[in-house]
Amino acid sequence: MTTVSDKRSPSAHSVLTRRDLLQRAGWIAAAAGVPGSARLFAQDVSPVMTKLSAYMSEARSRAMPDKAMDETKHHILDTVAAMISGTELPPGQRAMQFARSYGGDKVATIVGSRLLCGPIEAAIVNAELAHSDETDDYHAVGGAHPGCSIVPATLAAAEQFDIDGMTFVRAVALGYDIGLRVLKTVGDGTFVRDTHNMVGTFGSTAAAGCAAGLSAQQTRWLLDYAAQQAGAGLGSWRRDTDHMEKGFVFAGMGARNGITGVLMVQSGWTGVEDVLSGPDNFIQSYSPKADATILIDKLGERYEVIGTTIKRWTVGGPIQPPLDALEQLLKRHPIEPDQIKQVVVRAATSSAYTVDNRDMPDICLQHMVAVMLIDKTVSFKAAHDKPRMKDPAVLRLRAKVQLVPEAELERLLPKRVAIVEITLTDGTKLMERVEAVRGTPENPMSRDEIVTKSRDLINPVFGESACNALIEKILNLEKVTSIRELRPLLQKA
Repeated sequence: MTTVSDKRSPSAHSVLTRRDLLQRAGWIAAAAGVPGSARLFAQDVSPVMTKLSAYMSEARSRAMPDKAMDETKHHILDTVAAMISGTELPPGQRAMQFARSYGGDKVATIVGSRLLCGPIEAAIVNAELAHSDETDDYHAVGGAHPGCSIVPATLAAAEQFDIDGMTFVRAVALGYDIGLRVLKTVGDGTFVRDTHNMVGTFGSTAAAGCAAGLSAQQTRWLLDYAAQQAGAGLGSWRRDTDHMEKGFVFAGMGARNGITGVLMVQSGWTGVEDVLSGPDNFIQSYSPKADATILIDKLGERYEVIGTTIKRWTVGGPIQPPLDALEQLLKRHPIEPDQIKQVVVRAATSSAYTVDNRDMPDICLQHMVAVMLIDKTVSFKAAHDKPRMKDPAVLRLRAKVQLVPEAELERLLPKRVAIVEITLTDGTKLMERVEAVRGTPENPMSRDEIVTKSRDLINPVFGESACNALIEKILNLEKVTSIRELRPLLQKA
């Protein structure tokens, strides 16, 4: 439930309620220096904030359903694998250099290295590692990438406060619940043009706050700091061809914001008691027509991590359905590249724009389709082999691939649907339409598939033995007495 002022933008013609007048009088009195008036107003907490902050502060000791527990561990594994593979990509390497030059207290692990840093620096670096590539998870609503920010922030807080594995899992799950609910609350009408940092900031804040064991009141202050930091929403990252700024916007910035807010509040900083109501509140400022009760809708019943997609292929999201379609076609109709006359891929118009003839292999649809038709699969190595974009065999096949933007498929978003049509040299026509991408909630990957993907990312960096030990530990996090036990498994020998 929200106050009247939560649901409309202030205007000169608004009808003021008694509550509005009292609130405004409180602010005027506070500005005039009336003793105690500001404190009195700050303690006026809405029912939504009361329920939300109580739920968040109690999450570290609340049991989770088995399905939510398993899915959270899968997303942790998927994100850690993305971090490790990211150490060998340019954005990850620059992040490592930042860690070496910045220094800081030796508290938290930099994944895939022997480096230790302070929790803020570790959160930034590990998050950048997690989104150095396109291997991390995503949510259909708003195109959010929650894991690459939430998991690194939680890991940094977990090492800082020395929590056990079960608490770590619950904290990560809470991060998904809060980050994605904030997006669903204000996303449609938000003034912020790009919401990736919003999801990362609120999700990382919630997860790190849970790891720190903050009280309900501290959690309310913490949400205030999250709201103040969540507004960076420039879409200019789309012009970043090196994936470095994109990694910071999608992951590093939110992780940094979350752990910073937690450390400040944990050390005694205070803030506004309810940033969801009252003058200049978060809802009014970001999306005046939004309903704040969405933030608490089915908390403890619907776990947002279950609705988040783990990518089957280590490429950009819009390329996932065409690769699924090709895999299915090739299973039914084994064909060789020299049999192909033409390939037509039909995709949503916005998806086509994102992946049309890009100069990075893992987000270039035409290139990845050609690689899939030659290799019969797409590995992490193949998706990042930039020199192969000049391979004559790949270029010949790529020239036969046509990407067609379809307004009809655009209307189906956020559901990503793609149609692949192959015409063979003998005139045979093959067609496959993918409605539910592998890894989505409608067509989830099995644990074995997730482990297989993780091995493809971890093995080349850590080796098979260390990879197996790390996977085993993450899939049994509920048995870990201290998250610091993961450090030797996360470090590169």
